Amino acid sequence: MYKLFSTHLLNKLFFFIKNQINSLFTILFFFLLSSCISPKESSVSITDISNKKLNVLFIIADDLNCDIGVYGNKVVKTPNIDRLIENGTLFLNAHCQYPLCGPSRASFMTGMYSNQTKMTKNNIFLRNTVPDVITIGQRFRQQGYQSVRIGKIFHYDNPSTIGTSGIDDIYTWDQTINPYGRDKLEEYKINTLSPRRYGGTLSWMASGGVDEEQTDGIGASEAIKKLENFSNTGENFFLAVGFFRPHTPFVAPKKYFDLYSKDDIVIPESSPDYLKTIPIPAAKSVRSKKNQINLEEDLAKEIKQAYYATISFVDAQVGRIINKLKQTGLDKNTIVVFTSDHGYHMGEHGHWQKQTLFNNATKVPLIINVPGKDYISKISNSPVELIDIFPTLMDLTNIISPSHVVGESLKPIIENKSSDVRKSALTRWRNGYSIRTERFRLTKWDINGDFQYELYDHKFDEEELNNLALDFSYSLIRDSLIKTINRRIIQADMKPEGIGRQIENVKPAPRITNVTYGDIHNENGKRTYLKPITEKNE
Repeated sequence: MYKLFSTHLLNKLFFFIKNQINSLFTILFFFLLSSCISPKESSVSITDISNKKLNVLFIIADDLNCDIGVYGNKVVKTPNIDRLIENGTLFLNAHCQYPLCGPSRASFMTGMYSNQTKMTKNNIFLRNTVPDVITIGQRFRQQGYQSVRIGKIFHYDNPSTIGTSGIDDIYTWDQTINPYGRDKLEEYKINTLSPRRYGGTLSWMASGGVDEEQTDGIGASEAIKKLENFSNTGENFFLAVGFFRPHTPFVAPKKYFDLYSKDDIVIPESSPDYLKTIPIPAAKSVRSKKNQINLEEDLAKEIKQAYYATISFVDAQVGRIINKLKQTGLDKNTIVVFTSDHGYHMGEHGHWQKQTLFNNATKVPLIINVPGKDYISKISNSPVELIDIFPTLMDLTNIISPSHVVGESLKPIIENKSSDVRKSALTRWRNGYSIRTERFRLTKWDINGDFQYELYDHKFDEEELNNLALDFSYSLIRDSLIKTINRRIIQADMKPEGIGRQIENVKPAPRITNVTYGDIHNENGKRTYLKPITEKNE
């Protein structure tokens, strides 16, 4: 028995020593392994996984038409916007869905037509018409991105609500920044066709100081800070930077005005006889601004010079942001989108500003730059719509779009796998609809149940001055396009799947008279003191 007991103890001791040796070898193995691998390589964090996703830098200018170098304008200087087409796709035939700030922005931020957002006026909060909608920034938030707004993305009364959140949608963003600069402090100095009115009428000023003092310069500086922060934290982001220019008032530092000679600026001629060839609503749309009709030529050139100056000013701010993107290395992992909310007339058809169904008001710049060797510089003449931006960004970042999004992904065009994703681009203005194909524009006006049309052939008439709707030689084309526009209108009016509630006839938020800093008003709101331009506050 003693012998058996001793053998049992020896066996237990043997297995104990063996297990201890195995444990020591295991510890030694992992120690040696960890010493050969850096801490960054040896751990896999949520940040490491998320960083494999593409970021998005979304830049939008306010009231910017296609008077840009890369779109063929020989006068305007926009070197920074132009270079976005390096590894980018330039869309030559992109159009807004409603040529007015608020409705257009609500449209592309939700990927739906204005009939579906139920918004055709400014100063309406998005959630008052479509409470359950998911916006672009909101969808990125749902996927773990930081969604940040700087400046104007949803509607602002520009310039009166600069520095505030305007008619913003708080559910779209994690963070918001509202820049406020020298252009607001010196608003009283601005030249304007209507005293103390700036946003809805032509107004302009060559400002003193430097870029970084202006509202948009401050916005660019804030974007640069955000990019620096994202490069340090490794967070994925949807960074939306909304510039307030070149929207009126056309304010920029004087050096941008000095880039242009009025001798190089041409004001289009417009005959009153032309108005008789188009439907009455079309004629009214280009004669709606009474104090901007038949401007004296030298004044018109001064105003157009100011518009061009603000475009170059915005271009410089874009350059500052893109330079920072490249400096941080984030350009290798960031999609860049540059666009505007709608086009803008500069005297074409005898009209200034927007709110028409001509190419000048519907057409917008659109450049989408995607990093990676699979994406090369490309120019597309395919008709596309601003509501296509939402599904395109979802497609490029491998995120499922909300079911209510009715736009088309432009990824097949960007990847050179398809020449188009749609055959026409649809725009609405009040009781009129217009489609733009690669060659033609057809516009349909509903005048108390009587339909009237405009037809333009861009092969021979890029200015859209020769209405061919009653030209017999174009009758087959007209009839075919009428069928197309009727089908497009029906589609744009359908309730999207998953949209939730749609609330009709929502009234805009009440507006009050703009208060220019420095003016004095009594207790009833009547202005009693007008700050003179001679006063200085430098």
